[in-house]
Amino acid sequence: MNIAEAVATRRSVREFHDTPVPYATIERVLDQARMTPSGCNYQPWEAVVLTGAPLKALQEVLLAAQPDDPLEYDWAAPGQSPKYLPRLQAVGAAMYGALAIPRADKEARTDFTRANLVSFGAPVLLLCHFPKFMKEPQWSDVGMWLQTIMLLLRGEGLDSCPQEYMGNYGRTIKTHLGLSDDTMLFCGMAIGWRDEDAPVNSFARERVPLSEQVTFLGFE
Repeated sequence: MNIAEAVATRRSVREFHDTPVPYATIERVLDQARMTPSGCNYQPWEAVVLTGAPLKALQEVLLAAQPDDPLEYDWAAPGQSPKYLPRLQAVGAAMYGALAIPRADKEARTDFTRANLVSFGAPVLLLCHFPKFMKEPQWSDVGMWLQTIMLLLRGEGLDSCPQEYMGNYGRTIKTHLGLSDDTMLFCGMAIGWRDEDAPVNSFARERVPLSEQVTFLGFE
């Protein structure tokens, strides 16, 4: 698979097979991802990767927990903007449409949202964290690292789902893993084998036209 194919076929997968992922594969991907660029070569990213019994133990804790109050960071703020809200609404409509869950069925929507806590059945969960003193440029570097991992996973035939939702339970996760409260639990990443037959893994994803995002100057 070349890079363009990896970019085109990567999507947030929300239903996985329970087939285990070999340690050697995960280690190889994360070792290759070390070459991700970062400002001043700080390499701010850190992670804990769980599978098997440790993953099940964390999921049991999360299912019994409540979200942090207050949250340690706000990942949903753009949803208040008239420019970005329609994009959120469009993907929500497509996803719940694929799941055949109507807007009025609040219980079913809540149940699906809580499936985040078990990473949609993925056999591997990567939990990304870094020291709280890291600033916006380092958060951007971490994003590049996560994207690199997701594309490398596609090269291995694997899929993923980046889960900012895990940030809602940052303190619970840090306590369970023994991480310092000086650490920011940024997100999770579900990793595994895509269920090709699941409608939630095949709905059309809208993207705005390039002309709305990029201005070209000086080109012939």
